[in-house]
Amino acid sequence: MNKHYFVLKLLPNRPDFAETMTTEERNIMQQHVSYWKEYLDKGIMLVFGPVLDPKGVYGLGIIAVDNEEQVKTLIDNDPASAINKYEYHRMMAVVPEK
Repeated sequence: MNKHYFVLKLLPNRPDFAETMTTEERNIMQQHVSYWKEYLDKGIMLVFGPVLDPKGVYGLGIIAVDNEEQVKTLIDNDPASAINKYEYHRMMAVVPEK
């Protein structure tokens, strides 16, 4: 089955979130990194991390999944979804042949 690629954008709940995280928020974001690291190791998450945009830091990831429902499930199960919001879009990715 062909994989579908999606770009995930994690939007913080406030513009200065990266600089002003509370201890609880920092713990959630550490869980968020561990959550996606598991999918990185499985080859579902291809790359992820914070984007240091001077207008405001946000998270970015690219995933390879079977369908859009899988995207929604992955987002819903991410601990960071409790305090931040996601946008996602289909990507017409060019990837190396296996």
